Parts: sequence; C-alpha cells; structure tokens
Amino acid sequence: MKKVLYLILLIFFSWNLTAQENLQYQEPPNEILELVNAPLAPSVLIDNKGENVVLIFRDPYKSIAELSEEELRLGGLRINPKTNIGSRTRYYNDIKTKKALKDNIVAVEGLPENPRLANFNWSPDQSMIAFTHTTATGVEIWILDINKSQATRLMSGTANANMGNPIQWKKNNAGLFVNVLPKDRKELINAGDAIPSGPVVSVSDGEKAQNRTYQDLLSNPNDEFNFEQLAKSKIVSLDLKGNVSEFLPTAMYSDVAVSPNGEYVMVSKIKTPFSYLVPYYRFPNETNVYDIEGNLINKVMDVPLQEVLPKGFMSVRTGRRSMNWRNDKAATLVYAKALDEGDPENEVEFRDEVYQLEAPFNGEGKPLLKTINRYRYIQWGNDNIAIAYDYWWNSRNMKAYVFDPSNNEAEPDILFDRNYQDLYNDPGSFVTTKNNFNEYILEMDGDKAYLMGEGYTPEGQFPFVDEINLNSKKTNRLYVSKYTDKLENLYSSIDMKKGTVLVRIEAQTEYPNYYFRNIRKKNDLKQITSFENPFKSMQNVHKEVISYKREDGLSLDGTLYLPVNYDKTKKEKKPMILWAYPREYKDKSSAGQNTSNPNEFIYPYYGSPIYWVTQGYVVLDGAAFPIVGEGEEEPNDTFRKQLVDNAQAAIDAVDEMGYIDRNRIAVGGHSYGAFMVANLLSHSDLFAAGIARSGAYNRTLTPFGFQSEERSYWDSPETYYEMSPFMHADKMKTPLLLIHGQADNNSGTYPLQSERYFNALKGLGATARLVMLPKESHGYNAKESIMHMLWEQHQWLEKYVKNKQDVDAQENSSK
Repeated sequence: MKKVLYLILLIFFSWNLTAQENLQYQEPPNEILELVNAPLAPSVLIDNKGENVVLIFRDPYKSIAELSEEELRLGGLRINPKTNIGSRTRYYNDIKTKKALKDNIVAVEGLPENPRLANFNWSPDQSMIAFTHTTATGVEIWILDINKSQATRLMSGTANANMGNPIQWKKNNAGLFVNVLPKDRKELINAGDAIPSGPVVSVSDGEKAQNRTYQDLLSNPNDEFNFEQLAKSKIVSLDLKGNVSEFLPTAMYSDVAVSPNGEYVMVSKIKTPFSYLVPYYRFPNETNVYDIEGNLINKVMDVPLQEVLPKGFMSVRTGRRSMNWRNDKAATLVYAKALDEGDPENEVEFRDEVYQLEAPFNGEGKPLLKTINRYRYIQWGNDNIAIAYDYWWNSRNMKAYVFDPSNNEAEPDILFDRNYQDLYNDPGSFVTTKNNFNEYILEMDGDKAYLMGEGYTPEGQFPFVDEINLNSKKTNRLYVSKYTDKLENLYSSIDMKKGTVLVRIEAQTEYPNYYFRNIRKKNDLKQITSFENPFKSMQNVHKEVISYKREDGLSLDGTLYLPVNYDKTKKEKKPMILWAYPREYKDKSSAGQNTSNPNEFIYPYYGSPIYWVTQGYVVLDGAAFPIVGEGEEEPNDTFRKQLVDNAQAAIDAVDEMGYIDRNRIAVGGHSYGAFMVANLLSHSDLFAAGIARSGAYNRTLTPFGFQSEERSYWDSPETYYEMSPFMHADKMKTPLLLIHGQADNNSGTYPLQSERYFNALKGLGATARLVMLPKESHGYNAKESIMHMLWEQHQWLEKYVKNKQDVDAQENSSK
C-alpha cells in the first residue's frame, strides 16, 4: 500500500510537468497516403429475389469540419440539435442502380444537391427504398423508385432522427410512418448561459446499482430538459405523394413496428423519471398497440426505470421483455419473461418462458416454451415448426430448440447444444425467405430446412449449405466451397429449390464481388458486380496465415505480411509490427481454433498496421491472443502471464522463419488491444516500442466490470490491481505512443484514462507521447485525424523501432 500511495503522490505532483507540442495536422509518407486516398467501393443492396442491385456511395472519411458541427451528448446519445439527427451519422453521397445480371449501371435521377443520405429502408415488396437526406437545417424524407432509378422528396426537413431511424414502412407499400418534430418543442437550454437553481443531488437508498461506466449520461436538470425536447416527436402518416396526416401525438417515441398484416402498430415511448446512472434505453418506457388509424388497442408493456439489475452479464429485468411481432402470423406478439427473477445466481430449471399474445392483446397470453438458458430469439417457420435460441455467457453455451407453436404441451426438442465459441462445430444459420406478409421466415421443404455455415475447419475455411431434417436431425451437405486460393462467403438464399444463392468471392488482391451461384449445378456462377482493386501498390505483398503453439501447447495463429517486394530467399531481417486484440475463452479447444483466412482481400482500413509493409516492416496482424480460464478459474486470473506467453510465441514463430530482427519489434492495439499493449510493455522486454489507441489503463475507474470481467473491484481487488497498467507505470521502460479521441464515447475508455496514464508515465520518467485527437470518438472519422494518426505512428515506429540502434547509441552516449 505504501508503494501505491507513493505512486499516487508522485503523479499528483507531476501534473504540471507535461510538455506540450502544438502541431498542425500532418500527413504520412506518400506510399501510405496513396492507400489512404484510394476510392471506396460502394455498399451493395440486393433485393431478396435477386433482380435489382442498389449501389450506395460514400467518402471513406468525414472532415474535421463535419465533426465540429454542434453536438449534444445526452442519455447515451450524440445529437446534432440543429439538424435533429445523430451527430456521428455516416452519410452516403450518391446512389446508382443496376439489374443484377446486366452490366449497365444507371445513375439515380433527382437526388438532392450535396447529398447527405442515411437510414435506407426497403419497402415491403422491395420495389422502393425510403431514406433520409440531411440539409443544413433538418432531415428530409426521400424515396427511390428502383425500376425507374428516380429519387423523389416526400417531406421537407422536419423529420426527427434523434432517436434513430425515423422511418417505418406501412404494409403493401401504402406509405410511411415518420417521426417528425413537434411544433411546440421548446428552445433548448444553453448550459453555458443557464443559471443554476440549486445543486445536483444523487441519492443511494441502499439498493445495489452496479452499472458499467457509461458515457454521455445526463448529469443535471438542464440535460434532462434538453433530452426531453430532442427526444419528443409526433408520428405522422406519409403517403407516396407527400401527403401528411396525424397518427400519434407528441411523446418521446423510441420504436415503431407494424404488424405483419399491416393492421396494427406497436409503438414504444420513453417516460420520466430519467436517470444520471444509465443510458436512455434503461429509462422508464411503455409499449402500446394501436390500430392503423391510431386508436389505442392496448398497453402491452410498462417498464420502470432500470438503474438496478442483479449482478452478472446474464441478468435481466423482470416482467415482459424482447417483445416482437411473430413473423408468420397476421398480428401476434411474442415476448419473454424471466423465471429466475432475472438473477443468474438463482438456480432454476428454466431461466425464461416465452409467450404469445394475439389481438386484441389482452392478458398474459399463451405460453409457448421454456428455455434452459437466457432466451435470445425465435425464427418462425409455420403453424407447427419454429426454432428458438437461448444462450448463457458464463458457460458459452447456446441451445437451439425445435418446437411446435401450436402445441405447448409438446416438449421442445433440443436441436443444437454447443459452445458458441466452438466455430469448428458451428452448424450454421438457418436460411430464410419472405412469406406472403413480406416477413422473413424459415425456408422449408416439408420437414426440411437449410443451414448456411462459415465452414471453419482445422484445414481451412470452406463455407457450406446443409439440408437438415428437423425431425430426425440428420443433415445432408448440398454444397461446400472448394476454393483454396479464394474466399467464398455465402450470404443468402435467392431460391433454395432451384439452388440459387448469393455469394461474395474475394482473394488477396482480388476485390470482393458478388455472384449468384447455383449450388445444384457444377460451376454455375454468374457475376453481379465488378469492382476493381483500388490498392494496386499492395499487389506484390506476400500474405500467409502462420500457425504456432504457446508455451502450454495451445495452438495460435496470425496473418503475416512481408514488406513490398521482399525477397524471401535472402531472408533479410526486418523490423516487425505485431497487432492484436485479446479475447476471453472458457476452454482451450475453442481458443486454439484457427479462424484466419489467408485468402481474404488485403484491405488497409484506417486503423490497420498493414500500411507499413510499404515502409519495409513485417506485419503480424490479428495475432491470436486468447485468454483462457477453464472450470472455476476465470480468464483474467492469469491475464498478464497469458498475454506475455501469447506475444512470446508469436515473436518466436516469425523469428524462426528468419524474417525479423527481434530487437526491433513494435506492438500495437486499439481499445482493449491498447490495454494489452500497455500491459505487455510493463511486464515483458519483448518489444522496442508500443502504440496504444483509445484504451483504458486504470481498472479501478471501471469498478463494476469491464470487457468480459463480471466481478467488481470489491469482489477481486487483486485482479483489478494486477491488470491495471496504471498501477505498474513504474515498470514501464519501453517507449509508448498513446492516442485517444477527445470525444471517446465507449464505456470505460473515456479520455481521462490516457491522460492520467500519460501523466503517471511522465512523472516516473518513462518515454511516452500522448496525442489527443479533437472531436474524435472511440473510432476515428475525420480524414485530418486519420492522416495525423498515421503520421504519429510512422514517426514513432521509425524512431524507436526501425532506427532503434540510433536511440540506443544516443542514450548510451548520454550516460
């Protein structure tokens, strides 16, 4: 304890020792700059019949000017109060269409000037798409007629997208329900101008409320007022000619869902009192069902404020939850209720019971089935067949049940009972199709259904399609991808009876493109898109997945990239960057599975270390860093040792291949990966330098759990102490670059984490640099920020890794 007290005092007296460096935004070397500036291929939307393709285009990055637009952070939301849409919304700026099997791409006519498009919504029959366009003053509602390739504005900038997507289609393409701004909304309070009327007081009444460290919470009455004004909307009915009629009066609406037959609308709204401890989705709320004219049929859910939940990841509130429409019925609601009082520590035979509630939605409804684990969701088939899923995080167990919705006396049959982290034995996901309500249900042929799987195996990845008899549980493999030099992802069924499946195929230097494959005919493949590789300078990069073993025999893997034009025969020893992210497992079998595919397209996204192959570095990306805790042992009980063992094994494996100078190795990571970096540098001497972006370094600042740690600080203080790099800042002897967004919104990784950790390192004489990116959140968006981040990383790597001998010589000469 004396050592900890000394550290705290030292840090306190060193706050003012930080040297500042005022920099303009910088850019990385030209080879990296060229890759960053490569054009982005469009996102692809394909209708379920496989007839029409919609291409939506956007710039890869925002600008710092866009990020600097006014933003309010309230109740877990980030809102632009001038335009009334999420301030971090990713906008698209162009739309084009094409017929799936035709080459001709058609520009959409009638799009707004300077488009800022978002919230794309297929119509029920998928002949149209509704979307929003954000102007300088508000959010407009637009519609795209796909066959005509024509866009039309339906509503001027009065939509309210502060709570998310403001659009919900009616059935039969009859129009839209839209959240719009109420005319009586009051002027917002400017926090800087407001005069306080009293102190802010929070009260604990003795009931435990162990919540995670959420960001952007309400903090005072002014926040409450502003949140309410921004959340309020009216719901209107909008036809396809732009005519508006009232549907529901002003309230804080959070969700709208139309019944499959289109005759009812389920609407959820937020109520007071608000909370300063939890985000808006745990505020009081109620759900009502209305008819299509807006007449109240029944209140179906009334949820109180949820500041207090039982301890544990599997805790849930009591009462109705997870309420949805049943896809295969005209108007039937389905919901779950906890049988264990929502407390995972209560030992019960069944955790949840699922009910259905038919119109007019009175009473408790009819029980459908009970689940052994926590209920997750149901895939509906027909009157007699449905598939229910549950899961239990602590054991990583998942069960899938086949049950008869029409007979709750019949015992559900467990179809799958497995560890969901065991990807080698993943049976796949059920294939769905649209029914006469235009809702997705199981695609079936009698008692047979279909499964599509990613196909991970010890020998590689081979995606598959299986036919499964839901009575006998026997499967028949209809198709398995045979590629050894490409990756074929199976996306969806177009027509399973004919065998037509939508797939995406890619290779290391072959950009991903979409195809129709007939799995019942040999070599029947028809191309839909023809995107070219925008990263030509990466064509000659060698990429392979390497496998190796940890000290305890656990199998690990990582994706190895050699520098551009590297001559493997000479085996010149190069500096290396190891990039990773730790993941927790409850068994070694799952932890040791290889899910890296060498045939994935080489895509240097903004946060990737792959850029540095252009600068003469070897890169080991996605190195496996499993943290395993079997039986009663929790993964974090041996977190530090497992981290070091993972790193040691990775370095040894590449070193044995003869490619690297093991004295010049950097380690990097983002978020929990940054936490990993700081721990590795504190507790090993394996690395020349580190890069840690947007991490958390003092776990006492996240006292009620973090990442996959359920225990609180008071349950296991030694775990929080041992895992916190901040507590071991005095052991840091390796140069560390810390980068953090000043507006980080991720739970637990608030900017204070990097600021206080840097001050500790500074006070203790470690070599460190702290870069705070203005306006940036947990992930970085502005092009200026990303360019500067890459520049910072490059300068750090060049000085402390590639040219480490110069730094060492300088240090030795100064002694």
